[in-house]
Amino acid sequence: MKRLILMRHAKTEPWSEGIDDFGRALIPQGHDDAKRMAEELVALGWSPERILVSSARRARETCAEVASVVSGEKVRPMESLYLTGVRGLAEAVSQNDRAATLMVIGHNPGLHDFALSILREGGALDHQASQRLNEKFPTSCAALFEADKDGAFQPASLKLVRVLRAKDFRDGDDA
Repeated sequence: MKRLILMRHAKTEPWSEGIDDFGRALIPQGHDDAKRMAEELVALGWSPERILVSSARRARETCAEVASVVSGEKVRPMESLYLTGVRGLAEAVSQNDRAATLMVIGHNPGLHDFALSILREGGALDHQASQRLNEKFPTSCAALFEADKDGAFQPASLKLVRVLRAKDFRDGDDA
């Protein structure tokens, strides 16, 4: 694996009494944000070869929007990615590191913690990107990591290249 993209699911309906967390759906802004983020990834030349996605509805809907834009991806839904932590995410990435560009679509706090752990081990090519990652990991956020050469997943060999946030790409007043 030469590149790793960690993306949090897009904006969802709020949790409330009677709504199952696993089944929460994206709101219209979430659908738009996920698609915009995929378009930005493609424009940057970061089209994933494989996408690992939590089986929760909001992650699957985010993935569907991403998959409608990127080409050649193989999607692998994984129940184990639902609300998993750093160890579970590292295992999933290690088992799928043959893809040149691997994307993981999941949930906080685990995804943010995982991105921060990679940043601590591998560092960043851009100081502003590391600051953005340390601040927060909002919905539709993507952290882009890259290694010098293709190989097995080793957090210390990955450098944070960029952090993308959906609000940076919204049109009009809703940013």
